[in-house]
Amino acid sequence: MSKKNTPIPVFDSPIIETHCHLDYLKQDDPAGIVERAQSVGVETLITIAVSPDNLSAVREMVAAIDVVYGTQGIHPHDARLFNAEVDGEICAHLDDPKIVAVGEIGLDYHYDNSPRDVQRDVFSRQLEMAAESGLPVVIHSRDADEDTIAILAEHVDAMANKGVIHSFTSGPELAEYCLGVGFCLGFNGIITFNAAENVRDIVRMTPLDQLLLETDSPFLTPVPYRGRENAPFYIPFVAQKVADLLDTPVEDVINQTTSNARRVFALEPASSNA
Repeated sequence: MSKKNTPIPVFDSPIIETHCHLDYLKQDDPAGIVERAQSVGVETLITIAVSPDNLSAVREMVAAIDVVYGTQGIHPHDARLFNAEVDGEICAHLDDPKIVAVGEIGLDYHYDNSPRDVQRDVFSRQLEMAAESGLPVVIHSRDADEDTIAILAEHVDAMANKGVIHSFTSGPELAEYCLGVGFCLGFNGIITFNAAENVRDIVRMTPLDQLLLETDSPFLTPVPYRGRENAPFYIPFVAQKVADLLDTPVEDVINQTTSNARRVFALEPASSNA
């Protein structure tokens, strides 16, 4: 059997997919993707806003699909597009019942798609939004550990709820700081990549009650499906890899990370959802 025909494992406990981009997936319509994810045990999904162009798309999607929740925020790649109108649109929807975080926000000095000073200003402003709204944040940080720590330190005391550093690939200093002030770390298919031992080291140092599962689909497809478009229904491979790294039963990993996600994003179990 080809590795890419490996069956997706199905576990007894419900999984929460904390970071995907449903409006970016091309292999099926969002409802079809969600249905397939549910078939492998995914209870709830959070689809993430990244730019002025998809803020409304996320809101429409969460309104259309019961088990999908969303965020509002501008990714550092598009920080240059942030303006008063975008600020107002985000703030106007942070009280929406199915918007559960400010994100995806942060810093990316790897690609520098927006000027660094602009990234820093927009990151700070969106942390203010989180503090004002009481929502957690979904943070992207790449090659910007020092500035991420410095900016978070300016805002973290005002934030009633912290959130997650998603797709964590940074160094131990950022991990230790974020864990120390109450953030979770999110891990995805990267932890299955051969060259990602540094990220696996961070998984091993992360307390299980501060760890979240995600796919970041359509990106970062886990082994054995690497090379295909990623999707939320591949998240069981992430759960199993975390369990292997922590030498912990996979059901324990799933139960704890699902509890973590409900706590961070104020999610009720699916059976209690309206």
